[in-house]
Amino acid sequence: MIDSIIWVLIAFGTYMLLMIVIGANYAGKTQNSEDYFLGGRNLNGWVAALSAQASDMSGWLLMGLPGSVYAFGTGQAWIAIGLFIGTVCNWLFVSSRLRRYTIVANNSLTLPMYLENRFHDKNKILLTISSVVIIIFFLVYTASSLTAGGKLFASVFGMNYKVALTIGALVILIYTFLGGFMAVCTTDFIQGTLMLIGVLLVPIIAYGIVGPDNLTDVLNSSGVAGGASSFLNIMNDSGKRVSATYIISQLAWGLGYCGMPHILVRFMAVSSEKELNKSKAIAIIWVALSLTFAVFIGIVGRAYLFPDILGEGDFANITSENVFIEMIKQLFVEHFNLDFIGGLFLCGILAAIMSTADSQLLVSASAVAEDMFKGVIKKDAKDSTVLAASRFTVVIIALIAYVIALNPDSSVMGLVSNAWAGFGAAFGPTVLLSLYWKRINLPGAVAGIVSGALTVIAWDYIKIVNSVDEAGRAVKVTLGKHTGLYSLAIGFFVSLLCIIIVSLITKKPSEEMDLEFNKMLNEEV
Repeated sequence: MIDSIIWVLIAFGTYMLLMIVIGANYAGKTQNSEDYFLGGRNLNGWVAALSAQASDMSGWLLMGLPGSVYAFGTGQAWIAIGLFIGTVCNWLFVSSRLRRYTIVANNSLTLPMYLENRFHDKNKILLTISSVVIIIFFLVYTASSLTAGGKLFASVFGMNYKVALTIGALVILIYTFLGGFMAVCTTDFIQGTLMLIGVLLVPIIAYGIVGPDNLTDVLNSSGVAGGASSFLNIMNDSGKRVSATYIISQLAWGLGYCGMPHILVRFMAVSSEKELNKSKAIAIIWVALSLTFAVFIGIVGRAYLFPDILGEGDFANITSENVFIEMIKQLFVEHFNLDFIGGLFLCGILAAIMSTADSQLLVSASAVAEDMFKGVIKKDAKDSTVLAASRFTVVIIALIAYVIALNPDSSVMGLVSNAWAGFGAAFGPTVLLSLYWKRINLPGAVAGIVSGALTVIAWDYIKIVNSVDEAGRAVKVTLGKHTGLYSLAIGFFVSLLCIIIVSLITKKPSEEMDLEFNKMLNEEV
């Protein structure tokens, strides 16, 4: 057993050292803030596609989603359906226009900078508001990635959660600090490839061992609510029929895509329209395969790990979010004695975690250093000063997210859900309408961002509804808890409505803004 852990540790060490080497390699090539935040707009199609999707899916793809399916059944797949639709729409309807418009809008390097230039915001209102929103929600989002990393190390090596969390956070911090955007995208390309290989091969091998003829029988024996027929029915969840509210909430996850700064920045950085078109096909195929097989992991894992049931008996201290980890350990370490290979597949989970955390750190740093520091506080700051401020900000944000993630009982799914809703509601409608509606103006954009963010915060965190807990006591709960409706579904449409109403009752955009809009539509760059 000790030999097995050593080989897995060697695999992890090799992988993490490779990430740090990549960061160090790009450190010398990063000369200014545009290099650090956007890589000089030199991404090729493959790197753009895989880095966007790897940074999107995070530990949720290999821990949160399979764990939900393992625990509650395929009714949890509605989230995957919503995310697939959202991914496809984002690449098809947002990517090209956003890339062109950020170039037309004074070569904008970040999402807040794009919004400022798009709406000719001379008072820096949009820049300030959007930067604050990014910092707030990315702290939660980064914490979710660090939490997933801590759980992975703790589960694989049996180490203390806080020690495991510290190791994962340090590696991510080092290569992001050193290499900036190109280091992040290059490592994300490797991580996206590793994630795809792992998510395809592990459940297929496990399914072959369980056998198609035995799958239903084993599921019936494993204590799932409603038996195999309910577990495998997408219209059931935890043995009960899903409601319309449930389906709407799960599908609403797809609305978040056009408001995710760490995904949108990949569109902005692609080298050409030709490369971007290549990226679209690659990304859509990647996400279709990844989401489908992540659901498959939850199904096969329930049968393959039986009679062991995560969260019960001897496995009471292991949550369902660890189903993919436990499958890899039993398959490669215990079944085939391929310890190093098993370690590499476990690195696929680490890759999913790191690929999102690094992007979140970088976008948060850009919001502070490029948008707040250079854009508002010290407008004449030199590139070298902004670069130093960026790296300093990466460290500070990583430390704060680390503190948030110190609670080992934090749910990866819960943290991701809150941050995803915040970004989707605050930025999604504004970005979308900025690309498709000429009439949207500065007051409308401000109203959209503020109303979307505040709606999510109020829906998820403010307890205003009277209810009764399991013990029969009167308690106050949030609107989200009371209705069961995901805050993004509400926040997105509140934001959309506010943008339209405020834009229509306030002054029309200037002629110069109209000309820029038309240039974006007609110019290919």
